Amino acid sequence: MSLYTSLSERLKTQHLTIEQLVAYISNDKLITPPVPGKWSALDNIAHLARYQKIFTDRIHLILNEDTPVFDRYTGDLDPEFIPFKSMGLRELLDMINTDRTTIIDLLSGLSDTELSRIGVHPKYGRLTILKWAEFFVLHEAHHLFTIFQLVNGAE
Repeated sequence: MSLYTSLSERLKTQHLTIEQLVAYISNDKLITPPVPGKWSALDNIAHLARYQKIFTDRIHLILNEDTPVFDRYTGDLDPEFIPFKSMGLRELLDMINTDRTTIIDLLSGLSDTELSRIGVHPKYGRLTILKWAEFFVLHEAHHLFTIFQLVNGAE
């Protein structure tokens, strides 16, 4: 049960898509929510930066506790998300790149036994670390698509 190729490659490269999606997009477009109360493209990027830290913390808990149970993560209810929302694009991208290296190193260094350890997701139930990693990249892909939609929507 090691990191399979498609998961490993997405962990290594998927986040790089953000910079391509927002290249040549004005700051006004990045920070403007589609409707009041919804996240802008930059808010989605800030969420991805914050969630990487949440994910890393969860992996460490799974490694150090027996079958921890997690609440659903909701950015708007996380007081530590607020400072991320005030960061600029370059700062967020740099943070995402740095933290992604940490995630890749962490996951790549785990044994099959460690990758098999379980954490309980409130909706998806008992997930191995390997499945948590798959969930992580799928969650990120969802936000990448949202960013794509926001920056390519009608003016």
